[in-house]
Amino acid sequence: MFVVGNIFQGVAYVLDTVLFLYMWLIIIRALISWVNPDPWNPIVQFLSKATDPVLFIIRRRVGLLGGIDVSPILAILLIMFLQYAVVETIRDIGTQLQ
Repeated sequence: MFVVGNIFQGVAYVLDTVLFLYMWLIIIRALISWVNPDPWNPIVQFLSKATDPVLFIIRRRVGLLGGIDVSPILAILLIMFLQYAVVETIRDIGTQLQ
């Protein structure tokens, strides 16, 4: 069973890393939005394409609060929750199977 435990541990590690990197993409996107970025810049286009699907869903459900877009903050909180709840659960399952 240790092989299955190692697979769970590996999945947890990869998922944690992906969520961590996506959180940083959202943070960078939010910081860049403060300075009126060039929309034709390839980095800005990548950040928009990578983060818009998640942020759009949150914006559609929550909207603007007092004229402020809180979707990046809510997305980061959601990622932190997933890291704590889902990743740690998978990691614990992997530990128990070893």
